[in-house]
Parts: sequence; structure tokens; C-alpha cells
Amino acid sequence: MRCSRPVTAILGISALYHDSAAALLVDGRIVAAAQEERFTRRKHDAGFPAHAIAYVLDEGGLDLASVHHVAFYDKPFLKFERLLESYLAYAPRGFNSFRMAMPVWLREKLFLKDLLKRELSLFDPGFSVDKLLFAEHHISHAASAFYSSPFEEAVVLTIDGVGEWATTTVAIGRGKDLEIQRELHFPHSLGLLYSAFTYYTGFKVNSGEYKVMGLAPYGQPRFRDLMLDRIVDVKPDGSFRLDQRYFNYAAGLTMTSKAMEDLFGHSVRQPETEPLTQFHMDIAASVQAVTEEILLRMTRALAQEYGIPSLCLAGGVALNCVANGKILRDGAFRDIWVQPAAGDAGGALGAAQAAWHMELGQPRRAQPGDAMRGAYLGPAFDDDRIAADLTAAGARFTRLDEGEILARSAQALADGKAVGWFQGRMEFGPRALGNRSILGDPRSGSMQKLLNLKVKYRESFRPFAPSVLREHVSEWFDLDGDSPYMLLVADVAERIRRQMTSEEQALFGIDKLNIRRSDIPAVTHVDYSARVQTVHRDTNPKYHALISAFHDLTGCPLLVNTSFNVRGEPIVCTPTDAFRCFMGTGIEMLVAGNCLLEKEAQDASLHENYENMYELD
Repeated sequence: MRCSRPVTAILGISALYHDSAAALLVDGRIVAAAQEERFTRRKHDAGFPAHAIAYVLDEGGLDLASVHHVAFYDKPFLKFERLLESYLAYAPRGFNSFRMAMPVWLREKLFLKDLLKRELSLFDPGFSVDKLLFAEHHISHAASAFYSSPFEEAVVLTIDGVGEWATTTVAIGRGKDLEIQRELHFPHSLGLLYSAFTYYTGFKVNSGEYKVMGLAPYGQPRFRDLMLDRIVDVKPDGSFRLDQRYFNYAAGLTMTSKAMEDLFGHSVRQPETEPLTQFHMDIAASVQAVTEEILLRMTRALAQEYGIPSLCLAGGVALNCVANGKILRDGAFRDIWVQPAAGDAGGALGAAQAAWHMELGQPRRAQPGDAMRGAYLGPAFDDDRIAADLTAAGARFTRLDEGEILARSAQALADGKAVGWFQGRMEFGPRALGNRSILGDPRSGSMQKLLNLKVKYRESFRPFAPSVLREHVSEWFDLDGDSPYMLLVADVAERIRRQMTSEEQALFGIDKLNIRRSDIPAVTHVDYSARVQTVHRDTNPKYHALISAFHDLTGCPLLVNTSFNVRGEPIVCTPTDAFRCFMGTGIEMLVAGNCLLEKEAQDASLHENYENMYELD
């Protein structure tokens, strides 16, 4: 979108904590949004999002001097207040964490206005701090959810680790108005509870939580009651308190304390030396069950209290798609909508939306579907640019018309090949939704293992998501509604369920008997669940056409969809990124725009060079 003489342009920024990003609103309309990591190639890049800002301004056809307001997604002085008060509460035990945090705060975060002015002056030498606006962290989350949603009125629930003080907030959105009704405060945090068990099971905090969610179906929640009895005190309305004896995040440099190890009889798993065991699977199942119990109590109480049929969700916990699916099926709310960039990156968008509606008082009218337009808000590359970049990288490719591209791609997928699919505008948020995706045949018993071990280079237990034509979703899954952002888990339909064969068990490397699968085993988790993405013709016509072509060939209206990257690397952004990932992995075909590349046609020395770039462990 190119903008001319906008009435009001607002740049939103999130930075310096997790997943820096920038977003641009013009007259209230979302023009562009992107995470900094996609440009710098540093996963979860928390630095100032200079590249993302340059992109969103270019997408809007603006320079920074034309922007009326710059909105930042939280208030650093309030966060600093929390740091100081937490230190005083735990002193002297918290001195080491305090000592390590202070240099960063004094150098950057406490004097954020100065940092923002310095960085933004590189875009506009005359930039004035008078343009700066600051929203509280959870207001940014709530605004990103409500103002982007299809609802005129909604309860808005935001849950994450911690903002300034708040860890959970309840707000009511009506029209342009959004008001916080109540909050839970640090150190009592559902996000930090989940992160603590992420750490305890040997995964990386702030990026490994989804691994715990994926591991949970392999276990039994046999520690659920112990957690609820000893660690988490949950009230009937879902409010809760955490017994801080079991945690160390408020005062120390680790997430859990020795008391946690004593309670469960196991020390923190060392990921490089200690294998995952049934104990870790049961711990994952238990913390997932506790999380779901808290969320269900909370949402039931909110639905009863406010009598509003619609619920919006944001914050990092809203990325727990298993819990989201249970909230929907529970039925306390008739409709739920989850912000696809629910984590801190989405705060950039929410800060800009809060400035437009709450600070400037501009009216809002809910749009059919939602305001995110499929979350396709990042950079796009036309066929000439794609061809030029691929040529410069040494690629060998064929340019075809769209009909041939669809036919060749669908046939390759039906033949069991892994296909890199690079099309249109990059997605905003952590999920690839059909524009920066690696695709496969969901009917294949070997596809999950192939993608995990030969393409993604990640743990073999990790499930993959199905992209299904919206018009066919209820035939294949226990879901009869929209899930465009891959943020709801549903069970596969009864008619396609079956037991895993012994041959499939060998392919998956699973020794247990009677593992439950389906006729689409590559996207069915061991509990008969799947993280569903519904594909809509109006938001992504080319991806819809590809799945339709595959459906015509096979009778199956869905594909395996996983993000176009390998473990530890951000999703690809440019054609060059896509070619590098294609050459360094087991992807057999790359389709970038209308350029088609086959692995066997490429220079073998390039494959070896790119493969060596990745840490294959």
C-alpha cells in the first residue's frame, strides 16, 4: 500500500525485551508490521527495530518526518519501579540479578526517550520527542487483540510473563473504548509458571514453551494435583498466587529453586547431556493441565460476570493453542479471537492502535473477519526481484505461469516431496501461514520424521500443523469455524482415526504400542489433536489454489505446513534467505513466486556449502 497525504500516520515500536518489531497505521488502518529478527536473522532479536521500521515506512510510502506519532509498547519507568521494589523485597538474596540488570537499565532502558530520539533521528534528523507516546505493556497487548478483532464488544484477556507490574489483565472493549477492569501483579504469573517448567524440563525460556506444549500429550498429568496443592493456589474465579519458595525468577538468575527439585525428586534437566524421560513428559502434561484449569476457571467467571459473548486473547500465554481450543469448546464464550502476534512483537501494533483510538479518540468499526488481513503484513517480492536474487545466489530455476506452478507443486507434494513455498507478503507473528512455509503431504507416515530430522533439524516429537481449506475443515477435524492463524487445537474427525501400525512406529522412532494416529498421520499428534489453520480464498488465494490442486489430485484438502526455517533461525524473509534454507536442508523443491527450483538441478557444491552453515545435531 502506498499512502499519499495521510491524515494521521502512527508508527508502533516494541523493543529491548523480546521480539522487537515495528508496525504502521495510516488513518487507523494496518499498513505493515514485521519483526526485527526477520531482517537481522537473529532469532528473537530484542534490539532497536531499525530494519523493521525502514520496511514499514517504505511499505507505506512515507518517511519518518511524515509520521505524526511514534508509540512505544510499554512504560520503562514503571518496569524499573518493579525491578527496584522486587530487589528490596528479596534483599539481599536478589543482589546478583539486580547487579546484572542495572548496567543495561542505566545504559538503555531507563533513559528510553533519549535512546528513541537517537535512533529515530537516523531516519529524521529533526525528530522531536514530542511525537513519542507510551502505552502500558498490557494495554498494548489488549489493544492489539480488541482493535484487530471482528467484535464491536468483547472481554479482553491478556496473559504473559510480566509487563510493568501486571501479569494478567481483564479489559472490556466497546467501540473505540478499552478499559482495564482488573489485574494480577508480579510475581504471580501464569506465563512465568509455564516458563519455570520450561526451564525445569531443559528447554529455553521465552522460546521453548511451545516445546513443552508439544511434549505434554506424551505424558500423563500425574503431578497436576501436587502442583495445585503446593505450588499454585487457584481460586474459583481463576485468580491465583504462586508459592515463591519454588521459584527463583524474582530474586535470582534461574527460574526455579532447590525446593522445586526437592518436591519432584529430580534436578533441572540438562538439555545437552540428559535425555527426555517419561518424568519430563508427565511434568509437561501436568503444567499444561494446570494452565488449562486456571484459564477455564478464569474465562467461565468472566463470561458469567460480564455477559458478553465474545472473548479476545493476547499475551504470550495466548499462543498456547491447546488451551485456546479448550476455551472455545468449553462454550462459556460463543466466540474467541486471538491476536496472531500475541507476544511482544504484537505490542508494536497494539501501541499504535491504542494511540489512534484511546489517545486520539478516533472511532472504530469492527470489520468482517478481522483487521489483520490474514497477518500478511510483511515484505513481498515480485517475480523479477525474486529471479534477480536467485540468479545472484547461483540458483538454477525455471519461470512458469501460475497454472504450471500450481500443477507442478501439487504433484511434487503428492509424490511425497518437501516443498519450500515462498509467496506474497511475509506473515507477522510466530506462525508461517502459507507464504513462508515448508509444505508436505499429510497422508505420509514418514513426513513428520522427515521434516523434523532432515529439514527442520529439531526434536522428533514435535508435531506439525495442517493447513486445510476452510470449506472442508469440519469434514476432517472437530471444528466448524475459522482458525486462520493456527491458534486453535482441535481433534481429528472420528472417521479418519486409527491406530499407528508397527511400520509407522518404526518410522516415527516410537516404541509404545497403540499410539493413536489417523489417515493424516503427519499432522495428527499422539492424542488425536492437530493445530489447525483454515485457509481462506479471500485472504490467500494462491495458497488456497495450491491446496485445491492437491485436493483434486489426492482427495485430501489439506497440507502439512511448518515455518520456512530451521531450528534456531528466524522464518525466512527474502528470496536469498529461502534459497539458503532450501540448499542447506532436505527440502526437495522450492517455489518462490513463479520461480521453480528442484534440488537435483542445483550446483552440488552450493548444497554442501549451505548445509555446513547449519548446526546439525
